[in-house]
Amino acid sequence: MSYVEIPGAKVPIRMWTDPASVEEGALQQLRNVATLPWIKGLAVMPDVHYGKGATVGSVIAMRGAVCPAAVGVDIGCGMSAVKTSLTVNDLPGDLSRLRSKIEQAIPVGRGMHDDPVDPGRLHGFATAGWEDFWGRFDGVADSVKFRHERAGKQMGTLGSGNHFVEVCTDTTGSVWLMLHSGSRNIGKELAEHHIGVAQKLPHNQGLVDRDLAVFIADTPQMAAYRNDLFWAQEYAKYNRSIMMALLKDVVRREFKKAKPTFEPEISAHHNYVAEERYDGMDLLVTRKGAIRAGSGDYGIIPGSMGTGSYIVKGLGNEKAFNSASHGAGRRMSRNAAKRRFSTKDLEEQTRGVECRKDSGVVDEIPGAYKPIEQVIDQQRDLVEVVAKLKQVVCVKG
Repeated sequence: MSYVEIPGAKVPIRMWTDPASVEEGALQQLRNVATLPWIKGLAVMPDVHYGKGATVGSVIAMRGAVCPAAVGVDIGCGMSAVKTSLTVNDLPGDLSRLRSKIEQAIPVGRGMHDDPVDPGRLHGFATAGWEDFWGRFDGVADSVKFRHERAGKQMGTLGSGNHFVEVCTDTTGSVWLMLHSGSRNIGKELAEHHIGVAQKLPHNQGLVDRDLAVFIADTPQMAAYRNDLFWAQEYAKYNRSIMMALLKDVVRREFKKAKPTFEPEISAHHNYVAEERYDGMDLLVTRKGAIRAGSGDYGIIPGSMGTGSYIVKGLGNEKAFNSASHGAGRRMSRNAAKRRFSTKDLEEQTRGVECRKDSGVVDEIPGAYKPIEQVIDQQRDLVEVVAKLKQVVCVKG
């Protein structure tokens, strides 16, 4: 489908979904965003749902301002995927050992590495910029109190919630590696700190929602936020790169006879800010639960832990600020999913997938998410499908 436009106070709200299918709370959040004095455009993805301040699944373009709650608290959260030389014929009938080895290599949930991962020992990991990145840590630490040690040990860890590591197969029988994570606790602390700072600024008093507080260009508060924001986005990218390197090492060991090789990594943030130019204006584009889909840009749009995922290529639709959805999107809250579904439902909906099937992940059951095929179909003018994947192993925290 193309987009549907509904009225907004300052800008129209372009929606790549049926407005009638969006819960009222999310629609009100979109209306609230459209009242911001600095806004120049608002694009809504098919996976849109209620969030903090701004909906998940929205692209907000502003001039001279940025809203930290519209980035999300998991700064830089995103996806990485790699196609391997393995095929389904290389996979064993019982995948439980492979899942176990992945869980041993990559800490999940609140787990972290005993010692920070040394990227120099990781096969093929590009260490250029690594020392400079950590050298800028002290500048970040001025903004919020947290421990360098924890940030180091959490680098290369998964987390919990909707984060995952998967082994997938595509329709041609090729095996892919895929993962989803962000900036871990450090990104959350930085985000919450800056949201709190923004809410106290004079220009944000009287907004329709205090969670939409913004930083204004050419102010010390904006400079401090941009410094921490871009550092956390880099942390998230390194975090995924290290996890992917650890995952590749597991695959090399477990499939030694097959001597697996790996194609170039596809990586895409979906909670971040970028400086982009549209209609002759330099804008700060916030994607919260959305990926960049400029012409030729590769992206990843996952479903849930029991359905398919898609590798896509952007079509460069400027009406959507060169964006696309970041996944299927939730259709019910975590608490609602826990009330509605049981572990038996989880077992049925993840049949054929080597994964956790206990009460701790019922809130991630496929039934809690929108149908991924429908979400893809609604953005045919934003992306083209390159590959359809189906997970055979799914690791969650």
